Amino acid sequence: MPYLVDGHNLIPHVPGITLGDAEDEQALIRLLQDFARQQRTRIEVFFDQAPPSRTGSETFGRVKAHFVRQGITADQAIISRLKQMEKEAKNWTVVSSDREILAEVRGLRGKTLSAGTFAGQLSKIKGESAPELDKGEDPEISSQDVDYWLDQFQQG
Repeated sequence: MPYLVDGHNLIPHVPGITLGDAEDEQALIRLLQDFARQQRTRIEVFFDQAPPSRTGSETFGRVKAHFVRQGITADQAIISRLKQMEKEAKNWTVVSSDREILAEVRGLRGKTLSAGTFAGQLSKIKGESAPELDKGEDPEISSQDVDYWLDQFQQG
């Protein structure tokens, strides 16, 4: 089953990666590559707030990373991608903990998976013990992550 992943939504759920890390996106891509290879699936991951010099898509094995330009959210890009797929959307699973996007995905007949649950699957692939699954609670967010997002929103 292939996946569409909101990268910045997933990162806070993955042990060892934080949004404040300079290489957070690359670290997640490497982890997704391992998962996709072992599960024999494809993954498209979306990172929003990309600087103009970094927008576009890049393929890393079975993982395609979309660096979404500022002014468009990863959620919007994921929904747009699902709509492009038309009938094929039902074969893809969207990974996010944003309830609004998950409801919209279900309306498009796509499957959904919370970021916490998917992070647990990633941890099992790495051979680590899985973090507690997302049960609708807000994830613990480090002060570094809060500072990073405050900085991102103040720039816009």
